[in-house]
Amino acid sequence: MGDKTQLATLLISAESQSPWIVFAGSAIALIATSLLGVLIGYWLARRLSPKTLDIAVALLLLIITGLLVGDILSS
Repeated sequence: MGDKTQLATLLISAESQSPWIVFAGSAIALIATSLLGVLIGYWLARRLSPKTLDIAVALLLLIITGLLVGDILSS
């Protein structure tokens, strides 16, 4: 089972008259988002120590976990 973007691509290509255009667009989007992640990661790694990055990522994941648990408990 894929993520939401894979499901969206599947649905768009099923409705499209040009599935190869959908494929090309989704491939370009994947490359662009991956490049953005690499560039931001490189930029952060040059400015922050590995320990600071570890702490920041841990805090971010804790916040995301708290938000998801809160969402589950409120529904």
